[in-house]
Amino acid sequence: MPSAVVVLPAGAEEMEFVASVDVLRRAGVTVTVGGLDGTDPVKCSRDVVIVPDVALSSIDKDSFDVIVLPGGLGGAKAMAASSLIGDLLRNQEKNGKLIAAICASPAMVLKAHEIGVGKKITCYPSFKDQLDDKFTFVDEIVVQDGKLITSQGPATAFAFGVKIAENLVGAEKANQVANGILLK
Repeated sequence: MPSAVVVLPAGAEEMEFVASVDVLRRAGVTVTVGGLDGTDPVKCSRDVVIVPDVALSSIDKDSFDVIVLPGGLGGAKAMAASSLIGDLLRNQEKNGKLIAAICASPAMVLKAHEIGVGKKITCYPSFKDQLDDKFTFVDEIVVQDGKLITSQGPATAFAFGVKIAENLVGAEKANQVANGILLK
């Protein structure tokens, strides 16, 4: 069964986080919520509190098919500053595995850790000027370039989750999930 770790930093955008976890679980993906700062409850950007399954520092860095980075300015800043996130992402990229980032995370986290340099990505539109010449911005709700999936923000989070699921469990199952949540 495919597996995902969804990173949970303080200040994460909860809609992006929950939609990604929900869609992936509906698709049959084993999802682990990895707390950036441990296992204590995490306050997200709109004061919703979520409890991680595990401390991100305790995971086996080779055991997940995808690493998912939610947005939210505070969460993206924390992940951009985290050497642990950098190490996990570089390992994932080196091993040719999926990385998925939404909202501020493509522009802040991927750029900070030099992940996916040269690829086509999208992000929250107000962050596109921060991409410099490291990436090519594409104004679409979800963009996939190789093993990198990016998306724009809260309203695109379900389509983002479905694209990740499509890569992990196939288009047929991903479409069943999309239809089941009335996305299509």
